[in-house]
Amino acid sequence: MFVKICGTTNESDALFAVAMGADAVGFVFAPSPRQVQPTVVRDIVRRIPAEILTVGVFRDEAPQRVVELTNSCGLSAVQLHGHESPAEAAWIRERVPFLIKAFGAGDHMLSRVDEFEKADAILVDSGSPGSGKVFDWSVVELLPLNRRLILAGGLTPDNVGEAIARTRPWGVDVASGVESTPGHKDARRLYRFVTYAKEAGRAIDRPYFDGDELLLPFDYEFDDEDLAND
Repeated sequence: MFVKICGTTNESDALFAVAMGADAVGFVFAPSPRQVQPTVVRDIVRRIPAEILTVGVFRDEAPQRVVELTNSCGLSAVQLHGHESPAEAAWIRERVPFLIKAFGAGDHMLSRVDEFEKADAILVDSGSPGSGKVFDWSVVELLPLNRRLILAGGLTPDNVGEAIARTRPWGVDVASGVESTPGHKDARRLYRFVTYAKEAGRAIDRPYFDGDELLLPFDYEFDDEDLAND
């Protein structure tokens, strides 16, 4: 199960997410309480292992600017979270290694998802991205089954297992569900989220990586009680 920790604003949270087993770390460039400056992102990305997907999140930004920031920050992926057209998405994908196209659950463009054929993955979020609100997961049942689907929107350590069991996505994405305050991650919640998401992914026999194991850093110690309590 592919796990992306989004809304990262500082190096310690990014490195902790990687140590917990996250496959991707996201940085928001669009206006948001979690918005982070390119110079900060560049410094963080330099510390992240190359095998981890580093994702810049943009909304209605000029395609040229998206590519410029992605390359200057050393990012390995782009997530488009606005009203970008299929042509704009395709143009960007020709110039970046990996592209995620995001849609709100009530977005009329979801019916045209196949037009974004150059996107490597499709992300479905709540109608109010970043709000932490859960949407009706049955929406994803209407999407093509031959696409990588990333589920977002209101996911937490307490509901991610159910969400994966019901929708059987390729991956999950979380920001507010593992935070103490906007832009600052809660270590125990993040640990529980990644652990439960990976377990649920193995249960549906659709792992992102074979044999992936939770890696705990030397300066953090958790026990079973921590999994039961925030």
